[in-house]
Formats: sequence, structure tokens, C-alpha cells
Amino acid sequence: MTEFISPGTRFFALPAPFPMKRGGELTGARLAFETWGQLSEAGDNAVLILTGLSPSAHAASHADNPDPGWWEAMIGPGKPIDTDRWFVICPNSLGSCKGSTGPASARAEGEAPYRLDFPPLSIEDGARAAALLVRSLGIGQLACVIGCSMGGMSALALLALHPGIARTHINVSGAARALPFSIAIRSLQREAIRLDPRWNGGDYDDEHYPDSGMRIARKLGVVTYRSSLEWDGRFGRVRLDSEQRPDDPFGFEFQVESYLEGHAQRFIRQFDPNCYLYLSRSMDWFDIGDCCGTDTASALAGIRLERCLAIGVSTDILFPLQQQEEIAEGLARGGADSRFVPLDSPQGHDAFLVDIENFGGAIGSFLGELAR
Repeated sequence: MTEFISPGTRFFALPAPFPMKRGGELTGARLAFETWGQLSEAGDNAVLILTGLSPSAHAASHADNPDPGWWEAMIGPGKPIDTDRWFVICPNSLGSCKGSTGPASARAEGEAPYRLDFPPLSIEDGARAAALLVRSLGIGQLACVIGCSMGGMSALALLALHPGIARTHINVSGAARALPFSIAIRSLQREAIRLDPRWNGGDYDDEHYPDSGMRIARKLGVVTYRSSLEWDGRFGRVRLDSEQRPDDPFGFEFQVESYLEGHAQRFIRQFDPNCYLYLSRSMDWFDIGDCCGTDTASALAGIRLERCLAIGVSTDILFPLQQQEEIAEGLARGGADSRFVPLDSPQGHDAFLVDIENFGGAIGSFLGELAR
């Protein structure tokens, strides 16, 4: 089992023991992170970015790693998240396989990976780890915490559990709780992995690896990350050039099938299956109301912020637009100057990764106003 770590990634050692919300604890755990820009003398220009399920801490290129990051067009000098102004921090989620401690990590030097002995993982565990990282950097209060997708959940947990940790918040295609449709999709993804014989109860290696389960899980995910409008516009009913083979009468016939296969093949060996299971389930469990011992609306209203922006797209079926509206309205009830920005981007849930013109405009404008 492999961990995937980018050059230039730094590590923060979590205090031991690190107790987990649903029981169990971690010893010798760490959080991988990267930074851009310079922290001001007053320490008041820090922006924390919390990621979706699969990204690493490498959100953008920097001197130690010139490779483009997963949000390359958004972060950097003169970009919407302007590193000439802001000190940007991006941790890899606790439970991941990209530097932070997770099921693929060894329990200790030279020992076997945790696998399914890793404690149950909650969104709140990742939020607490991120809060400790922020404090370790000498930051008393973040100027802004930005959460994308699953990171939007993590950001809300961070704000609720650590009052005053941030002045403002940008929630990007996130949610205050998991909805039944999203739970159903993620449940099918986990089932595809678990039903692959090579998953073997979580005990696999590089030679005996649940490729088929991961392929199906990833394809299901990609279908929900984009919209039917985009699928139609990009592929229509265009067929592949090759004809069907007699020995494979149900093989790929349409270009969209080939696209999904290529996407899955690029992913399956770059993300650990057990980590996928743990992180996926953590989203299903999440409700900011449960996090705070109340209902969703009351929990949101209990968060104190100066300003917030909740942004999403009308074509997102995984984190639908009403969830960002719920966040904006809930935080407004808590006294925040709250904005809800619905966009008509055709790219669905993944729009925040590719529609930089629209998302970058809204995010850059919000941060620009903070800087004045």
C-alpha cells in the first residue's frame, strides 16, 4: 500500500494521543500541509483551504514543487486567492493517503498499515486536526477559512467547534449535512470496493489490489461530479471509431464510456481504497447539528462570523444549490454579513475546479474586500 506525497510537503505532528470523535485514538499521527505567501507580522492574513475527498495538500505550484496543483488557477500572485496578500495554508485531510495519517499509514516505523484498524473517522476529527495545525503556525485567528466540497463540511465543523478561529468563511459547493441522494451514491461506491474479492476485508497489497472496485467507484463519482448538460455537450451520442468485437459484445461503444474508463484508470492506483472508504463514510455521517448537539439550523446560527460567502452551481446534483443557500441563511441568522451566490455553470459539482472565471470572480471579490 502506497502513500502519495508531493515534493515540498511539510508535516505537523498531532499531539499524542489524538482522540477520535467516535472512539479510539491515534499515536504518532501527522497532518501534511503546504503554504504559499508570507504570514504578516500581525498574523492577520492567513487563509486556510480545506479540500474535498481526494486532493492532496498541493493546491498550487511553489518554489519547492513547480508542478501545477489541484487549484492552480485560483492560488498565486495576482490570482483570486492572491498570495502577494494572503498567507495560504492547505492541509491534506486526516484519513487520506497523501501525507496525512490514514488507513494506509503504518502504525509506527516499520509496522504494518492500520487498514481497517484505523479508528472510525469523522469530519470533526479532520477539523480538529486542522485547528491544531493553524495554532501551531502561530495564528490566533484566520482571516478566512475556505472549504470546497467535503472541505465545506470540514470548515463548518472547524468554525462550530473552535469559536473565533476565523473572521470570515467561503463555502464552495459544500453542505451542512449529507443528503440522502449523496449518501446513496457514496454507499454504492463503497459497496463496489468492498465487493471486489481483492479488497479482501481491507487486507490487500499492490499485487493483489481491488482495481475493479475502485474503477466502478470512481466512475460513479465522476458521473455525479459533472452534469447531464455537460455530458451531452461534450459527448452527445458519439460512438468510438472501433467496431464491436465478437468476443466482447458489451464492450465500450460510446465515447463517454471511454472517457469514464480513462478517468478511472488514472485514479485507481493514486488513491488508497481503504482511505476512500473512511473519508466517504465521514461525509455521510456529517450533520453540523449532530456536531453541536442540536439541529442543523440552530448549529449554523450558533456560528459567529463577520462575513461569509456560500457559492455553488445549479447543475450540482451531489451538493445541490439549496445546500449552499441553507448555509448562507443559517450563518446570516448568526449575525454574519452573508452572501449566497448561485452560478449557472454547466460543469456540475466539479465546476469550482474548472470554471475559474465565475468562481474566481466571486472568491477574488470577497477576499479583495477583506483586504481593503
